[in-house]
Amino acid sequence: MDIEELKNKLQAQEKMLLDIYISVEKTRKYFLWTLIITVAMVVLPLIGIAFVLPPLLNSISTMYSGF
Repeated sequence: MDIEELKNKLQAQEKMLLDIYISVEKTRKYFLWTLIITVAMVVLPLIGIAFVLPPLLNSISTMYSGF
């Protein structure tokens, strides 16, 4: 192999590595947003339930305490 062939191969590998890097970054961002959305859809409702459930149970027990 001569120097030109090696340069061409190195340039081709550099382009492939850049393409791989771009793909990995897109995948990382996808997983990050999936995690954020999952937390928002699971954890936030649980926190909301923790604040809403006690007053709701209190009002229900008050309502049925007269019977």
